Amino acid sequence: MDGASIDSAMNAHEARAAVRAFLLENPGVLLDDPELLRLLGLQTLPENVVAFGPAALARVHAAHRKESAVRRQLESTARANFAAQAQTHGAVIDLLEARNHADLARRVDELAQLRFGLCCGVVALEGPDRTPAGWRPLVEGQVDMILGGHQKLTRMGFWAPALGLFGDRGEAVKSMALVRLAMWEPAREGLVAFGSDDPKGFTEDMGAELVAFLARVIERTAERWPVL
Repeated sequence: MDGASIDSAMNAHEARAAVRAFLLENPGVLLDDPELLRLLGLQTLPENVVAFGPAALARVHAAHRKESAVRRQLESTARANFAAQAQTHGAVIDLLEARNHADLARRVDELAQLRFGLCCGVVALEGPDRTPAGWRPLVEGQVDMILGGHQKLTRMGFWAPALGLFGDRGEAVKSMALVRLAMWEPAREGLVAFGSDDPKGFTEDMGAELVAFLARVIERTAERWPVL
């Protein structure tokens, strides 16, 4: 670079510094010249109105996307819960229309598959007395063994010792919901078991309210008829 070029660069730098200092001391020069503002790509705003720069606008846009994603997730969860409740109400009607124990067991299996998209649904009853047709027979004390204790009412997730409840469909079951039943007087212990081919269909941290509610309906329906 020759001496003339160096002098020119220095003069340009000094000129920009001088212009900047002048505008800082006299901001009204810009505010009072709309044409100059337009040429510079700027605009004046009413008093107390904040002009967002690119960084601020990017943050607002990101927050909006996050809020929209959370809202969509909540809406999706609400729709899923509503659908599950609607299917549960339909399942209750199906169960109440059962004509006998065998029909009740068949309806439990059908609603598991058709209403909830599961592999199967099974009703089981401890002996030594007779087990109704279509129900899985269990030995005395087997319900406690499967659930893991006398006081335990439900078990969610995968539990290998319970696979036998599902018979030849047990190989497809990757998770399950198990609920204790107590029917007739004197009471006989039983289980209702729902099997899913999805490992995350039933998990240990999942609430058991809906399946427990169905279990109570199955109990009351089964008690319509004695076990002969």
